[in-house]
Amino acid sequence: MGEEIQYSRFNKSDYQQFSSRLKEETSLLKEWFDNHQFSSSPLMAGYELEAWLINQTGKPVAINEAFLKKADNALLSPELAKFNVELNVEPEFLSGNVLSTFEHKLDRLWQQCSYTARSLDSNILGIGILPTLEDSDLTLKNISLLDRYKALNEQVLRQRKGVEIELNINGEEHLQVSHKDVMLEAAATSLQIHIQIPEDLAARYYNSSVLLSAPMVAISTNSPCLFGRRLWQETRIPVFEQAVPTGGYGGAASGPVHRVSFGSDYVRNSLYECFQENLEHFPVLLPVHYQSALDEVRHLRLHNGTIWRWNRPLIGFDEDKTPHLRIEHRVCASAPTIVDNIANIAFYYGLVHHYATIEQPPENIISFADAKHDFYRAAQLGLKHKTRWLNKNTSTLQTIILDKLLIEAESGLYKLGINQQDSQRYLSIIEQRVSQNKTGSQWQLNFLDAHNDDRTLLTLNYLKNQMSGRPVHEWDFETT
Repeated sequence: MGEEIQYSRFNKSDYQQFSSRLKEETSLLKEWFDNHQFSSSPLMAGYELEAWLINQTGKPVAINEAFLKKADNALLSPELAKFNVELNVEPEFLSGNVLSTFEHKLDRLWQQCSYTARSLDSNILGIGILPTLEDSDLTLKNISLLDRYKALNEQVLRQRKGVEIELNINGEEHLQVSHKDVMLEAAATSLQIHIQIPEDLAARYYNSSVLLSAPMVAISTNSPCLFGRRLWQETRIPVFEQAVPTGGYGGAASGPVHRVSFGSDYVRNSLYECFQENLEHFPVLLPVHYQSALDEVRHLRLHNGTIWRWNRPLIGFDEDKTPHLRIEHRVCASAPTIVDNIANIAFYYGLVHHYATIEQPPENIISFADAKHDFYRAAQLGLKHKTRWLNKNTSTLQTIILDKLLIEAESGLYKLGINQQDSQRYLSIIEQRVSQNKTGSQWQLNFLDAHNDDRTLLTLNYLKNQMSGRPVHEWDFETT
């Protein structure tokens, strides 16, 4: 979905042509897996970070077109709403100084974004859900001026036969609203961590990413409220799942196969199983017909881009055009500061490498059903969710992370050859955040408690703290 399309209206023959080409490309993909034709390059790292544009009173401001034009940086792109943008990074080998390199590059890009925003009398803010966001902000007048977003909205509504989209979230409080379009999706912004992996270990990395979704969402919660209601610790999760509510064939929008989901199972043999499921269970949403070679698999990649598993397999290409496999880990919210984002990335890379390479596959011990349950409960309750982790004893995720996962993350980073000073620095941020239970969400809730639920004051003080660069566990509740 990151690639612009040339038109947004489709006819029956477009669907037929796309479906035919999708089947051909999926067959070709199977040959690549059967013949082990994917890149064997060393592990590569990358990420995408979504952010908000806000005015001086902390409200969303719909200026991403002017912002992007003025910034003139290929690493920046528009998101669904005119008040959101995405920051990207050039991929790096997952070794050595990659983490501090990421921090340096993100800091430099963020500074450019801040300067550009200020020149437009606005600010850029990284947060999961903007506290000042109102339901009235999420209208088509604020949709970004790209055909792919217009087409996405039209095709989702076509599949729903015009039935309104219902958002119904039970948390600390209850929220129920309805929308005539997909703009609810724009309420949620995230950090999406990428890892390029070799084919022979791809299934292990994918299953480990699925398994680790619960602790990852717990340490990175930064979206406790929507429209003034206190909901889940990570409200992004139900918002995104309900904002694009189209399912598989046979009108299965409310059935077991959803376009935004935790997935249907671990993979058993290879990531091809996900693309086979894409073909067999999800109708074509955007039937763009590309005049491209079969081995570019552009139709397959576009179709995959309209299916949002929280851990999504991706097909890409090395510089020499050799196809490669990546995993996009999508569970983290945009973090309170740059260093908090890099700490989340470090924790994921260390853990996923540890669990993907240990002798006993952890997915043989923790069932997919349990991993899924833990993910949603961790999104609801954060670090206080109680679970069993590879043993019979039940503990909170807070205890499991402090007693076990931090050690395993450090081991994983060591085996990757990550600079040890970097490893200790970023993992110590996770340790302090978890031991104090001071995630972005908990800081927001504590601030609201201290200041009579003043969402504007919350947003402006969050911005002040974000600009200080101090990790969230060091933030206080003093007002500007």
